[in-house]
Amino acid sequence: MKNIKYIGLSLLATVMFSCENEELDELRNQGIEDSAPLPELTAGTADFSSYVSLGNSLTAGFSDGTVFLAAQQNSFPSILANKMALLGGGLFTQPLVNDNFGGLALGGTRIAEPRFVTLGGPPTPLESVIGPVTVTTDIALNNPTGPFNNMGVPGAASFHLLAPGYGNIANLSAGLANPYFIRMTGATPDASIMELAMAQSPSFVTLWIGANDVLGYATGGASSGAPTPQPVFDGAIAQIMSALGGVQGVMANIPNVTDLPYFTTVPNNALALDATSAASLTGFFQAVTGIFAQGLIAQGVPPNDALALASQYALTFNEGPNRFLIDVPPSASNPLGFRQMTEDELLLLPIDQGALAQGYGSVVLSNEVLQVLGILQTGGTITPQQGALVISAVNGIDDGDALDSDEITEISTAISGYNATIQAAAAAAGFGFMDANSIFQQMASTGYTDGNFTLTTNLVLGGAVSLDGVHPTSRGYGLVANEIMKAIDAAYGSNFEASGNLVDIGDFPTNYSPLLQ
Repeated sequence: MKNIKYIGLSLLATVMFSCENEELDELRNQGIEDSAPLPELTAGTADFSSYVSLGNSLTAGFSDGTVFLAAQQNSFPSILANKMALLGGGLFTQPLVNDNFGGLALGGTRIAEPRFVTLGGPPTPLESVIGPVTVTTDIALNNPTGPFNNMGVPGAASFHLLAPGYGNIANLSAGLANPYFIRMTGATPDASIMELAMAQSPSFVTLWIGANDVLGYATGGASSGAPTPQPVFDGAIAQIMSALGGVQGVMANIPNVTDLPYFTTVPNNALALDATSAASLTGFFQAVTGIFAQGLIAQGVPPNDALALASQYALTFNEGPNRFLIDVPPSASNPLGFRQMTEDELLLLPIDQGALAQGYGSVVLSNEVLQVLGILQTGGTITPQQGALVISAVNGIDDGDALDSDEITEISTAISGYNATIQAAAAAAGFGFMDANSIFQQMASTGYTDGNFTLTTNLVLGGAVSLDGVHPTSRGYGLVANEIMKAIDAAYGSNFEASGNLVDIGDFPTNYSPLLQ
């Protein structure tokens, strides 16, 4: 009987094991794999007890052209602090604004505009959708009380983190103070960003600084100012890292402007022409070439030399897309100061596209110009004044609306130098390092995948970059938080990623409703 009993149990076990295998096979067929339990979350050697974030608008949660409440609450430092709280992290405070309109006021006078929104099309000012709003965050009337763990100050360059009086409202009219930092200084208006940060005795910091050392120059079309000189940048980073002393942290480098939709959304070959218009525009520039050559000859320039110099203006246009014209400084080799854009050159997002449709970037033909062209077409002779009228019809894109090849090289060189300094400083301090430049580069080319989402830098629909064309969306800030957690894992032996504690970036929105209050 015992043998029969054990044989029966053995058969039952065999049947149960067979059924279990069939169920596992079925789950595998459905793409559901059995997996080992995830390890318990650990901080490794990292100390998150007092976390302070240092930086600029990228740290503040700036999005859609401004600082507004919902985006601040989804800033990457806020996301990180929530995860750090699972490992002993303390309270994380931010200088929150008063509403989701965005913008700033000074004694009731608006000094910064509300946010951009979209209804599925291009970025649009909020007030053009919902009507006038009152900007309620007033730096003279209702600043919050610190100290603040989020010390991200929109507009701050590297050296501003060290500048005394940068948060003193008395310095604002002279351009020596920052309205966002004024909200944060309270009873110590002359304290620097670093002084207020270190007064909190941070155990861990994130430092993402350097974008504003070149960004303002780039967004202005490189028409005024210059990037921060490399020695000044290097000195600022050295002082910042010296002040941080033995604090733990993560540093991030900065993306190149050519990966941001502020510079890549408007194509420079959007001069769309039908066959007739293309032929007419080609004929116009043949006239310009002849007029200019005759003018040079009249000034005593040998005919062959005059024709050679004038030939650069014999531009040809084809049916379909053509590149716009750009103004350049007149020179001996280009006396008229215009040329067609090259493939790598960039138009800026705020450029007036209505003006482009009316001849900005090509030619504006008045009735007077058309009359002169008519004389030339019939073989008539025109006066020098009439010739000058034709040449003046050329309407190249202004320097402030574009980046030419030389300017792009200058900006890229500055960014490369800054990023080398940042990475070296991170390594010397034993910090984690987030290569934001490579991440944005990948988002701009093939897209960057995080979980179930692949983000690109396409404006409005790409998911990564907000409606201002520069700053991340809240989902983009979620991705940044994940990448910083990976950097912490690599530097300090924590296991945010391995334990399944990265955030689901799908929990964070891309574009906010215009009706968000």
